[in-house]
Amino acid sequence: MNIKFKNLNKTIVKCKKCPRLTNFINKISYEKRKQNINEKYWGKPVTGFGDTKAKLMIIGLAPAAHGGNRTGRAFTGDKSGDFLFKSLHSTKISNQNFSKNINDGLNLKSTYITNILKCVPPGDKPKNGELKSCSNYFVKELDYLKNLRVIVALGKVAFDNCLKIYKKKFKINKKIIFKHNKDYLLPDGRILIACYHPSPRNVNTKVITFSMINRLFLKAKKIAKF
Repeated sequence: MNIKFKNLNKTIVKCKKCPRLTNFINKISYEKRKQNINEKYWGKPVTGFGDTKAKLMIIGLAPAAHGGNRTGRAFTGDKSGDFLFKSLHSTKISNQNFSKNINDGLNLKSTYITNILKCVPPGDKPKNGELKSCSNYFVKELDYLKNLRVIVALGKVAFDNCLKIYKKKFKINKKIIFKHNKDYLLPDGRILIACYHPSPRNVNTKVITFSMINRLFLKAKKIAKF
């Protein structure tokens, strides 16, 4: 990992800018979930991970309370992540079809995974001030990924917040709406692709299927050229 990302990630992990979020992740880490009662929870802001020369970025809104907040890695140790990594392995983006913990040997091909908000918010509902405070970290990730060509946003909230960050920096005149597998050219030349969130609810109700997400990632790879 390059020095810029090392320094950024050190800053993220130590961040306590949002007292409500800091208190909440401490509470979760202390109370835990029954099936994880004997585990030590990460209980700190969760950084992005993957290839810092990535052409593809995958973003969610925030870590899961008993996923990333427990394991210390985004989309790791929860059902959304289980579905995501089966697809990433199937589309040859990941070397394995699971992401269980930070020492499980996972490698991503030309891909970086992160969340716009680095801490899990109560009820999965961040406040605008929290998103604003945390957005600086996401902006730096965008800046540091010099080879980045494609951003896949998992879920409408992540999509909308990514767009909001772009609108602060650039003037965007065209209408951009969330529609699964729809892609948009951003002012910096990158492509934003909307993807239904691989949540258990969306998977169980077939809002998103394995073939749907696979098609999207194959398209993202083709656009990103890797």
